[in-house]
Amino acid sequence: MCYDDNARPPQPPVSGDGAHGTDLVLTASDGNRFMAYLAEPVSPSGAQVLIYPDIRGLHQFYKELALRFAEVGIRALALDYFGRTAGISSRDDSFEYWPHVQQVKMQTFFADVAASIDRLRASAQNEALFTLGFCFGGSLSLLSSREDFGQAGGVAFYAGLGRQMAGSDGTVQDLARSIRHPVLGLFGGADQGIPTESVKQLDLDLDQAGVEHEVVIYPGAPHSFFDRKATEFADASTDAWKRLLNFIDAHKR
Repeated sequence: MCYDDNARPPQPPVSGDGAHGTDLVLTASDGNRFMAYLAEPVSPSGAQVLIYPDIRGLHQFYKELALRFAEVGIRALALDYFGRTAGISSRDDSFEYWPHVQQVKMQTFFADVAASIDRLRASAQNEALFTLGFCFGGSLSLLSSREDFGQAGGVAFYAGLGRQMAGSDGTVQDLARSIRHPVLGLFGGADQGIPTESVKQLDLDLDQAGVEHEVVIYPGAPHSFFDRKATEFADASTDAWKRLLNFIDAHKR
């Protein structure tokens, strides 16, 4: 598991205004109905984020993360992966996610992404769009950065680089040189599942891709440092927030 069930996002390092969130059911172009959560800012800053959760799908952690973004002016929508195989039931602690993770396919996932982006743009057509993913979702954020959804950039927290998604023609590492949009990658130096050598190779691959990027390794930080051990690794979590917000601010169009 990537996250503890009771984990909640660390607070952003900047203060903001209020926000309000709404549970949604969206429909993709193939008719799939899936859950999402939209957080709207009181004072929009001109950016919006599409959040790709970890393997649990639309868990409460990601709803609260969406609200943290909206509180600092960034409209945020978190999507669920499992509408096609698990319906629109709750993704609470009892949800057995793994059989559904194994059935996620790139083509249908991108259909859900397109529907999510349509919903975001219905609220604000001209805001710069960013994808942001964690673990499983981090891998998907990097793969999304090969596509053209009109995004301004992609952010990946501890993305699995050796993972190959169903319907994909290679692992994330294999495909990194075809990434087309700016990337911010945030990794733990003590992550036992993602070797530091692979993260360094990602940095080189993005050099070869010719895209603007920053790849950060936090020494001693484990997988999921941003939430599961955000208190213990507060310095890394705070720095990651700062880099994330700076990345969004720098690439707003």
